[in-house]
Amino acid sequence: MASELEPEVPAIDQSLLECSAEETAGKWLQSTDLTREVYQHLAHYVPKIYCRGPNPFPQKEDMLAQHVLLGPLEWYLCGEDPAFGFPKLEQANKPSHLCGRVFKVGEPTYSCRDCAVDPTCVLCMECFLGSIHRDHRYRMTTSGGGGFCDCGDTEAWKEGPYCEKHELNTSETEEEEDPLVHLPEDVIARTYSIFAIMFHYAVEILTWEKESELPADLETVEKSDTYYCMLFNDEVHTYEQVIYTLQKAVNCTQKEAIGFATTVDRDGRRSVRYGDFQYCEQAKSVIVRNTSRQTKPLKVQVMHSSIVAHQNFGLKLLSWLGSIIGYSDGLRRILCQVGLQEGPDGENSSLVDRLMLNDSKLWKGARSVYHQLFMSSLLMDLKYKKLFAVRFAKNYERLQSDYVTDDHDREFSVADLSVQIFTVPSLARMLITEENLLTIIIKTFMDHLRHRDAQGRFQFERYTALQAFKFRRVQSLILDLKYVLISKPTEWSDGLRQKFLEGFDAFLELLKCMQGMDPITRQVGQHIEMEPEWEAAFTLQMKLTHVISMMQDWCALDEKVLIEAYKKCLAVLTQCHGGFTDGEQPITLSICGHSVETIRYCVSQEKVSIHLPVSRLLAGLHVLLSKSEVAYKFPELLPLSELSPPMLIEHPLRCLVLCAQVHAGMWRRNGFSLVNQIYYYHNVKCRREMFDKDIIMLQTGVSMMDPNHFLMIMLSRFELYQIFSAPDCGKRLSSEITHKDVVQQNNTLIEEMLYLIIMLVGERFTPGVGQVNATDEIKREIIHQLSIKPMAHSELVKSLPEDENKETGMESVIEAVAHFKKPGLTGKGMYELKPECAKEFNLYFYHFSRAEQSKAEEAQRKLKRQNREDTALPPPILPPFCPLFASLVNILQSDVMLCIMRTVLQWAVEHTGCAWSESMLQRVLHLIGMALQEEKQHLENVMEEHVVTFTFTQKISKPGEAPNNSPSILAMLETLQNAPYLEVHKDMIRWILKTFNAIKKMRESSSTSPVAETEETITEESSRDKDKAERKRKAEIARLRREKVMAQMSEMQRHFIDENKELFQQTLGLEASNSAVLDNSPMVSDVTLTALGPAQTQVPKQRQFVTCILCQEEQEVKVESKAMVLAAFVQRSTVLSKNRSKGIQDPEKHDPLFMHPDLSCGTHTGSCGHIMHAHCWQRYFDSVQAKEQRRQQRLRLHTSYDVENGEFLCPLCECLSNTVIPLLLPPRNIFNKLNFSDQPNLTQWIRTISQQINALQILRKEESIPNIASSKNSKNMDKLQLPEGFRPDFHPKNPYSDSIKEMLTTFGTAVYKVGLKVHPNEEDPRVPLMCWGSCAYTIQSIERILSDEDKPLFGPLPCRLDDCLRSLTRFAAAHWTVALLSVVQGHFCKLFASLVPDDSYGDLPCILDIDMFHLLVGLVLAFPALHCQDFSGISLGTGDLHIFHLVTMAHIVQILLTSCTEANGMDQETPAGEEELAVLALYKTLRQCTGSVLKELPSGWHLWRSVRAGIMPFLKCSALFFHYLSGVPAPPEIQVAGTRHFEHLCNYLSLPSNLISLFQENSEITKVLIESWCQNSEVKRYLNGERDAISYPRESNKLIGLPEDYSSLINQASNFSCPKSGGDKSRAPTLCLVCGTLLCSQSYCCQTELEGEDVGACTAHTYSCGSGVGIFLRVRECQVLFLAGKTKGCFYSPPYLDDYGETDQGLRRGNPLHLCKERFKKIQRLWQQHSVTEEIGHAQEANQTLVGVDWQHL
Repeated sequence: MASELEPEVPAIDQSLLECSAEETAGKWLQSTDLTREVYQHLAHYVPKIYCRGPNPFPQKEDMLAQHVLLGPLEWYLCGEDPAFGFPKLEQANKPSHLCGRVFKVGEPTYSCRDCAVDPTCVLCMECFLGSIHRDHRYRMTTSGGGGFCDCGDTEAWKEGPYCEKHELNTSETEEEEDPLVHLPEDVIARTYSIFAIMFHYAVEILTWEKESELPADLETVEKSDTYYCMLFNDEVHTYEQVIYTLQKAVNCTQKEAIGFATTVDRDGRRSVRYGDFQYCEQAKSVIVRNTSRQTKPLKVQVMHSSIVAHQNFGLKLLSWLGSIIGYSDGLRRILCQVGLQEGPDGENSSLVDRLMLNDSKLWKGARSVYHQLFMSSLLMDLKYKKLFAVRFAKNYERLQSDYVTDDHDREFSVADLSVQIFTVPSLARMLITEENLLTIIIKTFMDHLRHRDAQGRFQFERYTALQAFKFRRVQSLILDLKYVLISKPTEWSDGLRQKFLEGFDAFLELLKCMQGMDPITRQVGQHIEMEPEWEAAFTLQMKLTHVISMMQDWCALDEKVLIEAYKKCLAVLTQCHGGFTDGEQPITLSICGHSVETIRYCVSQEKVSIHLPVSRLLAGLHVLLSKSEVAYKFPELLPLSELSPPMLIEHPLRCLVLCAQVHAGMWRRNGFSLVNQIYYYHNVKCRREMFDKDIIMLQTGVSMMDPNHFLMIMLSRFELYQIFSAPDCGKRLSSEITHKDVVQQNNTLIEEMLYLIIMLVGERFTPGVGQVNATDEIKREIIHQLSIKPMAHSELVKSLPEDENKETGMESVIEAVAHFKKPGLTGKGMYELKPECAKEFNLYFYHFSRAEQSKAEEAQRKLKRQNREDTALPPPILPPFCPLFASLVNILQSDVMLCIMRTVLQWAVEHTGCAWSESMLQRVLHLIGMALQEEKQHLENVMEEHVVTFTFTQKISKPGEAPNNSPSILAMLETLQNAPYLEVHKDMIRWILKTFNAIKKMRESSSTSPVAETEETITEESSRDKDKAERKRKAEIARLRREKVMAQMSEMQRHFIDENKELFQQTLGLEASNSAVLDNSPMVSDVTLTALGPAQTQVPKQRQFVTCILCQEEQEVKVESKAMVLAAFVQRSTVLSKNRSKGIQDPEKHDPLFMHPDLSCGTHTGSCGHIMHAHCWQRYFDSVQAKEQRRQQRLRLHTSYDVENGEFLCPLCECLSNTVIPLLLPPRNIFNKLNFSDQPNLTQWIRTISQQINALQILRKEESIPNIASSKNSKNMDKLQLPEGFRPDFHPKNPYSDSIKEMLTTFGTAVYKVGLKVHPNEEDPRVPLMCWGSCAYTIQSIERILSDEDKPLFGPLPCRLDDCLRSLTRFAAAHWTVALLSVVQGHFCKLFASLVPDDSYGDLPCILDIDMFHLLVGLVLAFPALHCQDFSGISLGTGDLHIFHLVTMAHIVQILLTSCTEANGMDQETPAGEEELAVLALYKTLRQCTGSVLKELPSGWHLWRSVRAGIMPFLKCSALFFHYLSGVPAPPEIQVAGTRHFEHLCNYLSLPSNLISLFQENSEITKVLIESWCQNSEVKRYLNGERDAISYPRESNKLIGLPEDYSSLINQASNFSCPKSGGDKSRAPTLCLVCGTLLCSQSYCCQTELEGEDVGACTAHTYSCGSGVGIFLRVRECQVLFLAGKTKGCFYSPPYLDDYGETDQGLRRGNPLHLCKERFKKIQRLWQQHSVTEEIGHAQEANQTLVGVDWQHL
């Protein structure tokens, strides 16, 4: 099909290109019927440009459309060439002072917490950085797309509305002038006509519903049979479903299907097939059939290609209009007029209305295009913004119901524009007054919740996923309501009052439907079968919480409104209580001679509901009456006399009793739904409008009742009336009759009731209830939160209620009550309570949960004990009540209260059975304390001549009534003071008696005659003092005894340490390496230590004993004993790499003999240092493998280690390992033969070795050519003069035991397998090379770490590093014994030939391309294979020394060739020393050899300095290497930091400290060598600048530099678009911290195939950049991601902290984040130490959920 079409495309191009924009525009200018002309032009050309084949060509289409279609429009509009016309318009235009930048997905937005009118006012990054808000408390978020920058909008900011850029545009003429005055008349007329036609065309074609015919005036004569099968987006089907369906329906590849799905998701639709009608229809039916099983099918349409073409052009037109109006405000104004002009059909016929009302029928792409146009036109023009707002409000109901039935997300719906309109205060007020917006929103909301019960309350069906989805959409209406109310009016007009109250009526209707919803009845007998639905109701309550609060705030602003609202609310509440008395018989209660009438009602038997929004709203309004003093100013306007207190308190009281009964365990059988409801009722999200308001409602009721009556009703509701009203309540129902559970329940209920009384009297911190302000309330919340424990800022914020602006008000008061402690390297910053605030602590604070209360009590008592105070926690002093609530305190001295107190105290005195509890007593003591504090306050603040009516002290001194003459409360307290079973409460009782006496004194001093103190109190005081003295004495004795015992213990410890010194030095090896300590002890200190050569220091043999961690047996390490091994982890590494792009291309053919100096990819070995027997390890590993096979059959979860790759966890420390290193003795001591005195010098030695190599080569050739005739052979033998003492037929015996040989092979193979990523093969000649390479690389990486941290080379290395390096070096030195001798010899010959030229080797790298340390390790470790056949008496040590000198010389030449020291004026004036002269001479020689291509001579001082600096890392690595190889301890000078170690290193390595003298001593051979090195063609190329080389010393690799402020990272990431899906913004931009590349993670578009598996961008990147290990920063989440391989990964805390020392993963809080250098260094250290994989292993072991994550898709 496609092939037929393709030839046509170029042919069409010709006629299109000839079409001239200027001519067409000229024709239109002459035309009488412009509309027809334009439509004909479009009808003819649009189908020729768009939709010419199965796949769109956006670049070509756009170019042609601009040329043929848009060009004429622009010419027509300007009347001249648009290239001149538009700039003219732009110049005449006054730039707007609004920014209006529309946000992209993921772009950072900023809101100022100090100045924004509400949280939706945001700035783009550019405006923010130029505004005053950058120094305020701002919040940073990432935009979800849509929305625009509010810079320049004076209504959005309390101050600083303009940034520096937009401030310039606010000119002197502030009054609105008509922007059209800047445009010429003729332009205005032409613009009108062209905008009208084009806008109309675009709206018509986008809202066109027919699939195969166009509007009449766009139909063309010839009509092809070409259709598209168009797939539309929905939010129901997943990516996977769509991809699978498409592969079936249009048989495409998976890659194509992914492409389709991505486009559909992004643009909302995509054609998946192109062809004739039948062909497309068939694909449609397959798609519909495949997706209609579980859910509704995907939406598919077969559309004619010309319709799609016109629709595509329609979208292009809308964006074109958007860009054109950017040239001038006048053009914008015209477009707005055109859009809002009423059409011929009256209501809702303007173009804007048509688009809005068709919103849910359009696809995603079309919606976002026209929303953008609305934003840049209607919302940027203040006059039309108002008119648009009115249209929006008029259509509000339809738009919302469209949105609720539509399934696209909110941000793709036009309803989302409400946030742009309703949050503008002036618009919101206008819409309330003129369009009655409040009522519309609430009514619309009520219409969507149609299910009601018989009483008209909301009823929710089961909360299924679909229900929740629907319900979430309906809740967006509540958001709109919040937007409308968020800015409070300052001036009220009568219209606003009237309309607000109408809205308030509607709101009361809503609350009335919620009053009493979800009623519950107690289950008795059996457990509830089906948990009732409760979430929906609570979700609704939570969403409405802020709206309810804001409604009250509005009411508080105007006295008239407040009074009206109060009356309305009361009326509705009375209606709700309409059936109050029916069916519930009245009863009379009486205690202590008081009686009251109430109804019989049992919470535990009848229905009860936790939802009482109407009562709670009334409580809120009642407090406002008190706070605003309306209650005292206009009592005659308020219906206070009609209030019936019992009615007001009835429902809230039931609710509180329900909570108490749930705590008492009476409702267990009602299941979790009830527990959850109670939890949320008290939770910080809901309590402000639930629990808190219930307490206030009770306080309101009680303040108008006789407290005795209230207490009796309360006893009755708590079902405790019988217990307290019986005359002999002391004898409480004897315990045989009652069941233990019932007693327990009653105890809890009594405790809860006493707690409620404490709350009613003590909670006065709401402004209006007590004489306090809002900050006192927050302070108190914070004090009580911090009394539990110190908290981080985020924890504290979570525990405080937020207002509608997401503010808690905490920052303003926190300084007053707490200190801030900064965090260390981990952890968070913490707030700690200031000690002086402890006195405000109230144990019965009403927002404490049970657990918090006991924690707080514990913490506060502990504090008091630390401060040597008594542990009483008396009630704090409270602020006075407001007059409206003043009578509340009388509860404390009412008769019924006293009776309750007396009863409880009496039970405590009698102390029988289980009929009372300590908590009950504690609460009674607290209440008595409160009453005493209250009386004291009254006495202190009393006026002249006033009588204090609060006489609690007198009442508690009186004994009980006549019949049973119980003792007075005071007397009982005195009895209890000495009760042994009340130790804890002693201090509290003592405090009460003391306070009582103080009050008595005050009363007496205020009366006329001061009466002498009573005897009783004096004796009591003295007995108390005695008691105190006694306690003090005992404490002192105890302290002395403790100190004595401690002294004895430390003495014993010292003894023990002295006796077992060696033991201690071994065990302290964690810090100091034990080798250093032990090796130094037998040495005499003044011997110079030398690590190699004939002068090597002889180390006495040390015996090493180790213990296996698995079987705990101890064993000596010997050559012939069973092998002991260390758990080790081998990994490929690019940490030292200078060229990451160069990986191992073909592992099968790669030759690792020479390491390039860019160290592009090495093999690193690490170990945790734990030792096992080889056979124990083998058994352990086998069991791990067996377990793994069983696990795979059971469940398909990854473990944190991959057994198939030989991974396991160290049995002791669970560190990830994948092989084991054998422990060996220093191998050189085993191979070293006798030392003869006369050893050859370097020149002789090189000659000898060359001869030996020669002989070997001839022999190898012999072996490879089978002997043809013996005669020839004999001739050859003559020719082959074997060097003296060289026996090539000799094969040394392997000294190691079988198990050690096996382990040598095991570890060697593991290194080979991991390092080259190939299948294990013990015979491969590359195995020894990989082992030597790993040894060299690991030493280099450790040297780098030590240098970077300025630590001494042989300082105290951590034990595990020391053990690892020792074992690794010794293993590498011993490995040749298990390899083929000829192979190792071959390697040696080749390595040697790279320094000493040999014609038989061709392709050897030049001296610039060899890493000298790797070469050194290879040569030294391969040399024994040659040396073992040499019996001429040259010692192995001599060989080591000469190899080392040779390599050092090569390295010096390497440094000189690549050093680029310019003599930069820093020349030293000192006369040149011998080093400088020598180095200059050498440099001269080099210049001669290279043909004077080298630069002119820099000064000798510079040269010598660069040689020293360049060779230092090599010397340090060599020192480590020879130290571990020979076991010679390091000289003490190198073990400390500070001094320059150059000379000491040279001595240790037996080098002359003037390194250049190496060349002078062996001048005959060095000349030859230097020449051969410099003659190499690569060296020439380098010197001629045709290639580059590594210069020395190599820079350390660090992670990339991160910006100080996190928002610049977010900004960088928001500009990053996915590299594969043309310009689409990446959803999860992720930054590689190793190389700084930004990647598009976690998305289908960037998946690539790696080793036959689809992996995400990050995983793929780890293989190219970090050879399998990666460290990333996920920018949107502010989270560090560690990846290793495909199955391992973990999240790590990011190095960015906010001002409170906390990380913000997921950017939920939005506080500004700044880089914490220490934490970043810590991540860098993990990377440099190759510990990332280990870190991941620990994280995955600790947190099993990490194992289930598909890391490879990130």
